[in-house]
Amino acid sequence: MTRRQPVVTGLSPKEGPPGTKITIRGEFLGNRAEDLIGLTICDSDCLLSAEWKSPNKIIARTGSSKGKGDIIVTTRSGGIGSSTVQFRAYHETIGPLKESAVWIEESPMQSLAWGRRSLAPTKYTQEDPLGLSIEGNVKKLTEDLRDIFPEQSGDLSQENFSPGWFLLEHHNTTSFDDLKAGLSYLRRKVESQRDGQLSFLKANAGAVMDQLDTLMMLRDKYEEDMTETAEPICKLEKAIKESIIESNSLFTDVLYRREKADTMRAALFALSRHKFLFCLPKSVEQSAKRKEYDIVINDYARAKNLFGKTDVPIFRKVLEEVDRRIVGIRKELHQQICLMPQSVDQQKKLVKALTSLEMQQNGLEIAEEIPETDAAWDAIKARAKYLDETLKTIFDQHAPRENNQPPAKGRDGNDAPPRVLFCEEVCEVAASQLPDLWRLGQAYFTGELRGLSEPKPGVFKRIIITSIETFCSYLRNAILSASGQRNYNTGTTPSWPATSNSTIIQFIPWISQCLRYVRIAYATLIRVDLPSEVLDIIQKLINQIRLFCLSTIFKKAIDKVKCLDEKETWSLGSVPDFPGATNLPNMFEEIVVEHLEEGLNACLKPEIRETALLDDQSEGLPHISQRTRELLTTFCEVIETLAFQKCDTTQPAPLVCQLIGFAASANSSIQPHGDDKSWRQIVSWDQKLLCCLANCLYCNKKFFAHLNTVLTKNGYPISKMVFEDGRMNVNKLVSSIVETFVEHKSDPLVGTIEPSMYIGKFQWDLVSSAEGLRPYAHECADNLVGVYSEIFAISPLLLRAILEPIIQTVAEELARLLTCVQRFSANGALQANIDIRFLRDILKLYSNSTAKSFFGEALEAIPQLSDEGEKHVMRVLAKIRQDMRLHVMCFSVQNP
Repeated sequence: MTRRQPVVTGLSPKEGPPGTKITIRGEFLGNRAEDLIGLTICDSDCLLSAEWKSPNKIIARTGSSKGKGDIIVTTRSGGIGSSTVQFRAYHETIGPLKESAVWIEESPMQSLAWGRRSLAPTKYTQEDPLGLSIEGNVKKLTEDLRDIFPEQSGDLSQENFSPGWFLLEHHNTTSFDDLKAGLSYLRRKVESQRDGQLSFLKANAGAVMDQLDTLMMLRDKYEEDMTETAEPICKLEKAIKESIIESNSLFTDVLYRREKADTMRAALFALSRHKFLFCLPKSVEQSAKRKEYDIVINDYARAKNLFGKTDVPIFRKVLEEVDRRIVGIRKELHQQICLMPQSVDQQKKLVKALTSLEMQQNGLEIAEEIPETDAAWDAIKARAKYLDETLKTIFDQHAPRENNQPPAKGRDGNDAPPRVLFCEEVCEVAASQLPDLWRLGQAYFTGELRGLSEPKPGVFKRIIITSIETFCSYLRNAILSASGQRNYNTGTTPSWPATSNSTIIQFIPWISQCLRYVRIAYATLIRVDLPSEVLDIIQKLINQIRLFCLSTIFKKAIDKVKCLDEKETWSLGSVPDFPGATNLPNMFEEIVVEHLEEGLNACLKPEIRETALLDDQSEGLPHISQRTRELLTTFCEVIETLAFQKCDTTQPAPLVCQLIGFAASANSSIQPHGDDKSWRQIVSWDQKLLCCLANCLYCNKKFFAHLNTVLTKNGYPISKMVFEDGRMNVNKLVSSIVETFVEHKSDPLVGTIEPSMYIGKFQWDLVSSAEGLRPYAHECADNLVGVYSEIFAISPLLLRAILEPIIQTVAEELARLLTCVQRFSANGALQANIDIRFLRDILKLYSNSTAKSFFGEALEAIPQLSDEGEKHVMRVLAKIRQDMRLHVMCFSVQNP
């Protein structure tokens, strides 16, 4: 369906003042009355006065606009229309004879500028003040002149008279010379008017004398009449007085009874007419009992307006009684205002009622019986006091129950401790009553509850801050006192009673829930739009609780890490890059990540108007860094415990070499068989030491750096110095474990060298031949291979760290023994050279400078060989290397 826009084509009338009734004609002006949704005449909305007649006709009244403008019709079906005609609106001057909706001053109009008044208050109709003929002159159109001279007029009687308008309207075609002649005529006429009064008296002197004679005659006639009529008037007055006295004597009784009846009738009429006033004392009391204080205020104000200035004694007496009743109502209202608990709206209603009654009785003597008070301020103090008392009551209810809890074994873990219940109730009270106190104060300072006294913004601010500090102090004493630090008590609130460690342990898991209660109350107070100074107090408390909660999470992680030694299964292959490392670091990382996520969700993520907890300038970062340092230290202690905790179970002795107690099967790969428990029982202490060493190396080289990355990604910007301290602890532990392992392996190995060297009463000066190794050299090589295989089976990365000090000890013992030999035979020197050179050569890769010096010292203790002897030694060593190529290969691997 095509939309047809409205078009205005006709208008009647086309001009007029505001309120002119006009008929608008056109096309598509709406299908029905509801279709017409807009009508604008000269940019003025006239829809309210529009009356729809047909799609071609609308009747309306113009608005208050001025000037020419279009008539725009808007319909639902066609939209905004257009106009081909315009309406001119003007503001006309209202005269005394013009119909008008307002009163028009009817005083004679000042029609001429030179002081002459017209005979009647009609418009001045002088033909032409210039004395020029206007016959044949074509007048200028009025609407064109209004456009040229806005806000002006061509009427001589108007204040906004414009000479230009007048000349264009009446002398549009008059020549300039004629206008100059007219100006000369106007000046002569004005000059003649200045001497008009004196010439008037000269021309009418006879008439003036006749008027004076008539006035003299009227005065004489009046004096004669007063002389003739004075005596009869006195007689008439006397007769009237005598008749009055006589009539009074005749009708005294009748008149008395009539007067009494009239008095009673007047009294009854007064009682009936002013029943409202006489019933007012009782009605105000009844309305006050029904809590209808608005009725009391209205009735009292009405009585004061009607009878406040009356001099009638009975009315004054009733009003005084009403005033006394109102004084009593004021006292009752003041008591109810200070009576808590009650809603803010109810309190505001009572304050407004009391303030209104105080203002109505302001200045009365009876009102001085009540001391001047500020009802709104008393309401604020009462609400603040009630909040403080409520917090104290909640504290008294829950604090004594702290030490009366059942033991942990006899209580349900889902039952919240008294501290948690206390925090929940305190936060609920603060979230409900602090906004009420703030809204009541805002109503007081914005003037809604303003009374006769001046407001006290500084005192109110102190009240709000004190209430917030009290609320925070209660929470601080309840929550943060569990940390063991007693310096959280500010002295303004009672301290939370000292409790046992078991009670504290029961409360620790609920700290995050207490933090949630405080945050909910904080969000409620933020929506109230409290000042930043007040909200910062709660924000500081929240940061302290967040930090304490995060600290407890780390403490819980530390406690779990302490138990990792019981979960160690000694299963290898958990870390591909570090053979020998067990699953212990992974379990440690799982505990750390689990608690990092818990701390991130519960504490680190800032909610509305909260700051970051671990900023560089915050006190939380050093605290959490210390907790992280404790966490790493605890993990090192777990490794140390596992390393130096020997097995209690006695294992069957395995096959050993000839003289020293090393397992012959030490070079076998240790892998779990059966369940973890049985596997843990068959792992030897030596293997545990090696696994702990591998774990320490893994922590030092990679794991602690990886842990630092994990903490940083989870929002914990812990300093690298913390992990450097952890690495230092690990290095110390590595040194301790290596020393223990080397001592454990070196003592029996070195102790067997001398007995094996002199077994069978061997003497170096009685050697018959030197064609192979002596048994002590074989045993040294075999035992070192056994240690090598045991270390290699666990972690090849530990070979150099452990073998070097063991080989150094062996070399030192060999040097000592050979240095003590008194004499060598030729074959003995050959044999000693073969033994020492073989051990020196195959152990060269794992010999440090000290060990090499000891081997050199041992060779120096042996006599020098001849060329034949040197060749013999080289031949025998080649044969031995071939026979013991496995030993040689074992110690020749550069990076096993």
